[in-house]
Formats: sequence, structure tokens, C-alpha cells
Amino acid sequence: MAAPPIAPATRFAITLPLVLLVALALVPLLAHYLPGERYLIGLFARVMIFAIAAISLDLILGYGGLVSFGHAAFLGLGAYAVGILAEHGIADAVVVLPAALAVAALFALATGAIAMRTRGVYFIMITLAFGQMAYYTATSLSQYGGDDGMRLAARSVVLGHSLLADPRGFYYFVFAALVVVYLFCRMIVASRFGRVLRAARENPVRTETLGYNVHAFRLTAYVISGCICAIAGFLLANQNSFVSPAYMSWQRSGELIVMVILGGMGSLHGAVLGSLVYLLLEELLSGFTEHWKVIFGPLLVLVVLFARGGLIGLFGGGRRG
Repeated sequence: MAAPPIAPATRFAITLPLVLLVALALVPLLAHYLPGERYLIGLFARVMIFAIAAISLDLILGYGGLVSFGHAAFLGLGAYAVGILAEHGIADAVVVLPAALAVAALFALATGAIAMRTRGVYFIMITLAFGQMAYYTATSLSQYGGDDGMRLAARSVVLGHSLLADPRGFYYFVFAALVVVYLFCRMIVASRFGRVLRAARENPVRTETLGYNVHAFRLTAYVISGCICAIAGFLLANQNSFVSPAYMSWQRSGELIVMVILGGMGSLHGAVLGSLVYLLLEELLSGFTEHWKVIFGPLLVLVVLFARGGLIGLFGGGRRG
């Protein structure tokens, strides 16, 4: 008996991530034959870093229905873990990255336990408040640059080796992190945990009556999301060799939300696509005017109005959650 044909939406959900990842993997090879090789490698490494952050937000926004307006706090925590430890002579990623994850997990657990007791606009406001709290705490750290931020003497090492110092080596390190994060989140979404998370998004009361602790599931997703975003912060600090409180600003949180909405909520590859399009448009439009957001804003409105489900909706991918 012949196997049933694969639905177009399913085929699309398999094909698009592969195309995006293969294209990103080929960037350093293609950039070698183009002018501005170092610039292109740096640009697309930045795209992947923010794709990781956007995936982390999509896990709770697209699949959990939790609109966090302070998500950039985790980006900043990951970055400051790099900067502060480097200031004290600790620069090995084997130590720094677990430290960044631990700090992000503790912050997510403490703030999430409170935020999860609210819903809707109250959740948005309390996450914004916690995010700004982290931002102003960073600006008050005068010994670590305060409002001006702090410059890193060098990128983190890996087991004593300067693997991240080379632009190509750093690029493929970021690429590997993106692939691992994407597959890990894909596994979470497909698991029973992910199904409960989506059920709670649609009807939390009914999910509770089925015997599931919605608060615990949401809090766990929030902690996982914060840790993944801290990985992006670790990578961003190493790419820029600089750490700033601006990484934690509410504007940065807003940009992450825009990336997720632009690509398509409830679709992890949509978060990658949204990050790619957002940052490339920023790079292109900022070349014409410093007020590039005046142009980008109406484009985003058009996507929201006519591409239900974000950019992937234009190609028939739709929302998977």
C-alpha cells in the first residue's frame, strides 16, 4: 500500500529550514569570491546570533502565547557574563558559557515565578519592568563601564585555544550553536511538553482540568527560553568584543518581537527567516537614511495585514503551533 502523500505545509516546514541552514553554511565560501569578505561574514554571523535570540522568544511567544517585552535582559546577562568574567581573567568558554546559562536560569526562575501569575497586558508590563530593572542595574555597574559599557581585550577561548579569534572559526561556531538550538527547540515543540504548552496557550483552564500544572510548564519554558537567549548574548559579546547595557533595553526586546512576528510566530524557522530579513533590511535601508525605521515600519504593517502568519505564510508555511 502506497504511503500517503506529504502535505504541502509539511513539505515546506522541512524544506525551508534546510534551505536557510545550507545557505548560511555556504556564506563564508561564497564571501571569499566577493568584495568585503570579512564584512559579509560578520553580518551573517550577527544574523545567526539574533536568530538564536528570536528562536528563544518564539518558544514562549509563538508556542506559549507569552508576550515578553523584557526578553533582551537575557541577551544582556549572557553578554555581561562574558565581560565580567573576562575582567577577572576568566575567558574560557567552557567556564563562561555555563556561568551565563546559570545566571540567566536564576533570573528567569525568579522573575518568571512572579510574572507567570499574571496574564495578558499585565504579563507584558511586568516582563518590561524586570527587563528595565536589569538594564538600569547594568548602567549602575561603574566598575564594569556603567552606561558606557566595557570593551573586551579578546574573544573567549575554547579549552585554551583561540578558535573564536578567526572570523571563519567564529562564524561556524555560531552556525553550530544555531543548528543545536534549532534542533533542541524543535524537539521540545514536538514532545509532550510542547503539546501541553500549546494547549495551555489555547485554553489554560481546560489544560488545568486535564491534570497538567500550566504554571509549571510555562515557567519551565520561560527558563529554557532565557537560557537560550543568554547563549546569543554570549556570542554577541564575543562578536562585538564589547558589552553594553543597551543589549538589555526594551527597544532590543521590541526588535526581537518584530523578528518573530515578521518571520511567523509559532514556527522556529520563521524566527530565523524574520531575523535574516530584519537585519538585512536594516543594513540596506540604513545605507539610504539614518531614519530607516520610517521605511521599515510601513513594510512591517503590510506584512501583518496581508501575510497572516508572517513571511512564511506568504509561501504557504503557515503557523504550525
